[in-house]
Amino acid sequence: MAQKGVQLDRETFSCSICLDLLKDPVTTPCGHSYCMNCIKSHWDGEDCKYSYSCPQCRKTFTPRPVLLKSTMLADLVEELKKTGLQAAPADHCYAGAEDVACHKTVSAAAERTERQKKLEGSRQNIQQRIQDREKDVKLLQQQAEAINLSADKAVEDSEKIFTELIRLLEKRSSDVKQQVRSQQKSEVSRVKELQEKLEQEITELKRKDAELKKLSHTEDHNQFLHNYPSLSPLSQSTSSIHIRPLSCFEDVTAAVSEVRDKLQDVLREKWTNVSLTGTEVDVLLPQPEPKTRAGFLKYSREITLDPNTANTWLLLSKGNRKATFMREQQSYSSHPNRFTDWYQVLSRESLTGRCYWEVERRGGVSVAVAYKNISRAGGSEECGFGFNDKSWALYCENNSYTFWSNNVQTRVSGPESSRVGVYLDHSAGILSFYSVSGTMTLLHRVQTTFTQPLYAGLRFYCWPGASAELCKLK
Repeated sequence: MAQKGVQLDRETFSCSICLDLLKDPVTTPCGHSYCMNCIKSHWDGEDCKYSYSCPQCRKTFTPRPVLLKSTMLADLVEELKKTGLQAAPADHCYAGAEDVACHKTVSAAAERTERQKKLEGSRQNIQQRIQDREKDVKLLQQQAEAINLSADKAVEDSEKIFTELIRLLEKRSSDVKQQVRSQQKSEVSRVKELQEKLEQEITELKRKDAELKKLSHTEDHNQFLHNYPSLSPLSQSTSSIHIRPLSCFEDVTAAVSEVRDKLQDVLREKWTNVSLTGTEVDVLLPQPEPKTRAGFLKYSREITLDPNTANTWLLLSKGNRKATFMREQQSYSSHPNRFTDWYQVLSRESLTGRCYWEVERRGGVSVAVAYKNISRAGGSEECGFGFNDKSWALYCENNSYTFWSNNVQTRVSGPESSRVGVYLDHSAGILSFYSVSGTMTLLHRVQTTFTQPLYAGLRFYCWPGASAELCKLK
């Protein structure tokens, strides 16, 4: 009977969570006792609920109760261990082993539940990412379809437009040819008519000359005098012939050449708007700026200077790629696009998309970009590169650099170099200036929004002999 009492005491002082004797026993506000670590682990799992329950009676507590070790229970458990463990029969020990196994099973199940929650959370995260990527793939597919449709339409429309343009040129060519041939026929007919008249006159003159010659050889004076009055008078001579120069159709050639030159100018100026050289199709990811000079050269552009914009103190040479500040003014014709007071010049080509060019300079020069509608006449700041909101300029002099935009000056430091590289990503609003020597060193970068196509520009200071050349990179 004594042994049965010990077994009863053991159940009384066992933790209902781990099913073992209480270790560091604590008592909840509802009166049930547990091992301190067991009840803490149980409540840790309920932190997300912000309420804490008793595993036996399920009573909840808010906030989480503060647990203190029960010294009395701890002493009783120690006494029970000394008596109960020694008196426990073999079958009780076996039952204890089953209890331990059961405890391990319960602990494993609880841990499985916790890990299962984390696993489900990971799966939800993965599934969400899958959905996001599937949406991205669908968007890219739609983008590709839109690109294909747009490209097909552009090709179709451009073919129609160029066909119309070719037909118009062919018609104009045919009209010019017909007019020239008609005029040719008329002029040749006029010339032949005059030629026949002259030949008839020559025949008559020869006949008259023979008649006079015969009369002049008459030896009988009476016969000579008798026949002389009977000579027919000379017919009136054909009026003087105006011989036109052989270059009578050179005016036509000159007129057609002028049309060709104007058409070339229009195509050269507007072609960048339709050329794929500087055009990129933007998808979802931004394009990074190149890191090496070889990378920049992939976007190099052939740029020339527009003589109609050059200030009269600037001399253009090398196929309009080089500008030099002269000691005497040049005899340029007046043009509304010409800078009158600022020693500046703009490129002929407009710049969009991604472009790169390099300028080889000597002396004080500003390397710039500007909108086409920048003011030209006068000496106000509205005309000067870097002094308004229509232009951006890097001033270079010896080993000194200064960036100007909207009349705001920014000091720039960098290695001295006679060559400056300019990178433009028009759609991204990026404008970067580099010092180019053995390596490329970033001098200054602008992040803004460009609302119009840009034109490369050069600005000189009152420094005769200063020059700048747009380099050939291909």
